[in-house]
Amino acid sequence: MGNLFCCIQVDQSTVAIKGNFGKYEDVLGPGCHCVPWIFGDQVEGKLSLRVQQLDVRCETKTKDNVFVNVVASIQYRVIAEKANDAFYKLTDSRSQIQAYVFDVIRSSIPRLVLDDVFEQKNEIGRTVGDELEKAMSHYGFEIVQTLIVDIEPEERVKRAMNEINAASRMRVAANDKAEAEKILQIKQAEGEAESNYLSGVGIARQRQAIVDGLRESVLGFSGNVPGANAKDVMDMILVTQYFDTMKEIGAASKTSSVFIPHGPGAVRDVATQIKDGLLQAPSSSSR
Repeated sequence: MGNLFCCIQVDQSTVAIKGNFGKYEDVLGPGCHCVPWIFGDQVEGKLSLRVQQLDVRCETKTKDNVFVNVVASIQYRVIAEKANDAFYKLTDSRSQIQAYVFDVIRSSIPRLVLDDVFEQKNEIGRTVGDELEKAMSHYGFEIVQTLIVDIEPEERVKRAMNEINAASRMRVAANDKAEAEKILQIKQAEGEAESNYLSGVGIARQRQAIVDGLRESVLGFSGNVPGANAKDVMDMILVTQYFDTMKEIGAASKTSSVFIPHGPGAVRDVATQIKDGLLQAPSSSSR
């Protein structure tokens, strides 16, 4: 019916190419247009002005001889003012864009090692976009965005990269663990040193208290008991301590017992031996 009345409808975001007897005449925008076919006018075709996307997968080699598959996503659209160029100058725009992407990627990636390819992904995308913009603008196309969406090395290379990364992380973890153990050992040594120091101070104070107590006992006993001298008091204290020790050994259930000669006549011998060992040894060493 539209052809019968020489009217056509062009949808939104679409342009129609009008020709006259095969010659380009005009670009028709969205809306209703009169195309009198009886005078040779006709619609040669229509082009969408919407943004289109083309995913291109390209295999290439890096500088360190690793084959990778690079996936580039190209977003483009027809320029309304140049719709005639886009319609007449290119037979297959998608194949043309794909060829330019192949050319740019295969000239850029071989100059980079594999690690740099991942790091400079955005720069590679901009390079592809700039080259496409310069080339396709002559044909009435605008490059909206160029993205490198994926970089896939060979499977064995990916496994090797993962193993290198895992080994590096294990090495860092081992260093951290060793450093932590070193700090722990230092702290333990410092704690033991402080503990030994405090233990020594306690023992020294304990011995000083024992000496002070013995001195006070000897002086008090000698002053209250006429005829008693310091030697008698020390003998009595040693015998008392001896019996206390025997009592503790007998009361404990799991301690080892030490048997020594015991009897009324041996008490003086024990007191003499203890006294000689404790009192005479320091005096002989002082000589």
